[in-house]
Amino acid sequence: MENKTYKRTTVTSALPYANGGVHIGHLAGVYVPADIYVRYLRLKKREVLFIGGSDEHGVPITVRARKEGITPQDVVDRYHKMIKDSFEEFGISFDIYSRTTSETHHKFAAEWFKKLYDEGKLTEETTEQLYDEEAKQFLADRYVTGECPHCHNEGAYGDQCEKCGRDLSPTELINPKSTISGSTPVLKKTKNWYLPLNEYQEWLKQWILEEHKEWRPNVYGQCKSWLDMDLQPRAMTRDLDWGIPVPVKDAEGKVLYVWFDAPIGYVSNTVELCQKEPEEWGNWEKWWQDEDTRLVHFIGKDNIVFHCIIFPVMMKAHGKYIMPDNVPANEFLNLENDKISTSRNWAVWLHEYLVDMPGKTVPSS
Repeated sequence: MENKTYKRTTVTSALPYANGGVHIGHLAGVYVPADIYVRYLRLKKREVLFIGGSDEHGVPITVRARKEGITPQDVVDRYHKMIKDSFEEFGISFDIYSRTTSETHHKFAAEWFKKLYDEGKLTEETTEQLYDEEAKQFLADRYVTGECPHCHNEGAYGDQCEKCGRDLSPTELINPKSTISGSTPVLKKTKNWYLPLNEYQEWLKQWILEEHKEWRPNVYGQCKSWLDMDLQPRAMTRDLDWGIPVPVKDAEGKVLYVWFDAPIGYVSNTVELCQKEPEEWGNWEKWWQDEDTRLVHFIGKDNIVFHCIIFPVMMKAHGKYIMPDNVPANEFLNLENDKISTSRNWAVWLHEYLVDMPGKTVPSS
């Protein structure tokens, strides 16, 4: 692909999930590299915007709230503040750090979904989904574990096997179990709205495999492995009571899939910033819809499919958005030869590091 000169750069860093703190694996893989790149562009006097924020919807939030006897909003308020304060004290130089429970985000994400729905870009399907009869709820992908049908890892999640990297659906797992109750889930019919990824497969092959061969081998390789298979429609709604309500008729008790709503947070945070400081940042559209803007996503490798396949299809279906020019994704950081894990509390947490090592922060730009 020929090099292009851009007027400005929009840099995003993966939205940390607000059910725990940020650890050194997150820092090494996403936030420090993104911050270094942004500081470099600022030193070069380039026009750049650095977007951050907390991802605050999804089942893990409700599970923690239930265990602690508090509301989901209480959970995300606690961890959003912890994460935001930690980033500020450590010196990560976001231009804005907002959240997906903001009024601006709820409105913007709902409007995006409604536009795709009104234009016939989504399909409505009634399918059988895994249901936990003990917990009396449908199970989101990450709350089903089982044996991967490809590599036979017994700890695969319902959306992805972290061992072999394959994209999965919960019903593909062998011997699935609910991580909420530990019981074996049953199949139950439910209606949801799907993004037809299969209709964009040839476009994705051209855009990624032909036009972005310069992407990192781990990113390009994962994308190629998915695109060498037949992509399937993916549900963009979930049967949950915590999240952004699906803004269409007959959708009571359903919310937007967290991976539909979360990446839109990059855009809604930009909207929020431009509304607060229009003289400095101008209109939000120039950062997301102007062909003279370069878009770069800094992520961990477990987020590649969402930033290189699903979110680009969402933007393509919308019709007005630029595509990411690069998606640098880093491998996982190990701690004493074991993968850092939030769920297993195996990590060095940033908020604890800042207490134990006061003053060891990065100077502000």
